Amino acid sequence: MELINYLGIGFSVALQPINLFYCFVGVFIGTLVGVLPGIGPVGAMSLLLPITFNATAEGAIIMLAGIYYGAMYGGSTTSILVNIPGEAASVVTCLDGHQMALEGRAGPALGIAAFGSFIAGTLSIVGLMLLAPPLAKFALRFGPPEYFTLMVLGITVLIYLAHGSMPKALIMAAFGICLGLIGLDAISGLARFTFDRPELLDGVGLVPIVMGLFGISEVLLNIEQVIRREVVKTSIRGLLPTAKDWRDSAGPIARGSLLGFFLGILPGGGGVIASFISYAIEKRVSQHPERFGKGAIEGVAGPESANNSATGGAFIPLLTLGIPSNVVIAMLLGAFMIHGVTPGPLLMKENPQIFWGVIVSMYVGNAMLLILNLPLIGVWVKILRIPYKVLFPLILLFCLIGVYSVSSSTFDINVMILFGIVGYLMKKFEYEGAPMVLAFVLGPMMEHNLRKSLIMSQGDFSIFFTRPLAAVSLVISIALLILPLIPWISKKRDEIPKEETS
Repeated sequence: MELINYLGIGFSVALQPINLFYCFVGVFIGTLVGVLPGIGPVGAMSLLLPITFNATAEGAIIMLAGIYYGAMYGGSTTSILVNIPGEAASVVTCLDGHQMALEGRAGPALGIAAFGSFIAGTLSIVGLMLLAPPLAKFALRFGPPEYFTLMVLGITVLIYLAHGSMPKALIMAAFGICLGLIGLDAISGLARFTFDRPELLDGVGLVPIVMGLFGISEVLLNIEQVIRREVVKTSIRGLLPTAKDWRDSAGPIARGSLLGFFLGILPGGGGVIASFISYAIEKRVSQHPERFGKGAIEGVAGPESANNSATGGAFIPLLTLGIPSNVVIAMLLGAFMIHGVTPGPLLMKENPQIFWGVIVSMYVGNAMLLILNLPLIGVWVKILRIPYKVLFPLILLFCLIGVYSVSSSTFDINVMILFGIVGYLMKKFEYEGAPMVLAFVLGPMMEHNLRKSLIMSQGDFSIFFTRPLAAVSLVISIALLILPLIPWISKKRDEIPKEETS
């Protein structure tokens, strides 16, 4: 009965006309971002974050969340029609989706991707709705030591799953923590790392950093590359899958939904890993594995379901613990804080309209995406033909307007440009932005909980090992940093598909 009452609150918020509008804008832009390779949900959310400042907290989160799961839908379109993943999580969809298109079956491929995404997204929201409340109640028992070690674990897992060498990922995480500590010390009130610049007393803004790393740097990288987008020459018809297509896809959709949801909960998990593992599982359980890579519809249904289901799972640690599991969720955490709302175990009690409004809006958003994706395929195809030389000046313009509108400061524009250059060099030398951004967001929270823990224990570090949950998190973190030193484990780690950050 209590759950029904909470759902009633959620529907009363999500179905308000203004919130329906925010939801529609979010999923529409998310789909567009998924269709256009190179922008990504992080860049889109950075661009649109400033326009949410005058919105209510629930309206802002509903729109930004819509961009996240909408991008997962849109990424499949460009993967199938152009063989270029519009979003990192749709990389594996290229393998069979584009082959289906070349065989004249672009319609069923796009159709099963949309329906599978809708089913998986809906199931993940049900899981979020059922798991989040009890986990939030359990999290009320957490103290500063538990929160500190959980954040350490989150960053460590992301470092462990990072592409390339772990030392590079560790360097970026350390750099992110240092960036997060710029400004006034919350306890002593002393300025740190400000170099006597008054603009830095409040710290470096998340928006200019992320816009530079994921927006400006991507433009700089794409300008020097020749991107060929040849849309497959075939008539797109028969978007509704046949009975045989449904029989072949039912199992992959169910398995992908379950797998993606639980991998989405894990720090550093996300849609990319979920989609690759789903593809590997479907190929292994299939009676005809030789068909994979040659147009097997299971190779589209499973991964697309997994990456969409992962978005629902990723909201669980954010809403219940206040800890982001990936870079996109870190952006949502920043949006919560900008609007004066602290996500975590008390969110459901103190702001039930936000907690349940966001969850219910995801039901609504998934329905909107299903309605949007199938009829608008022709529109997305035309957008894919827009040359990049037309797109990149618009991206730069929106970046400049977005950053300046946050605080009307030219200093933030300089910060964005600086991190755009830094991000470009990072991509050139294979340094990832994800560990840095997550550490930047979590760094101040980690320091705060570390200092509170040491105050509780009067400076005794054993407090992190005498409390069971804190000890388990810390031991796992240490193990993940040590395991890559073992050769055969290091080899296995290198085979894990990595989360792209652009």
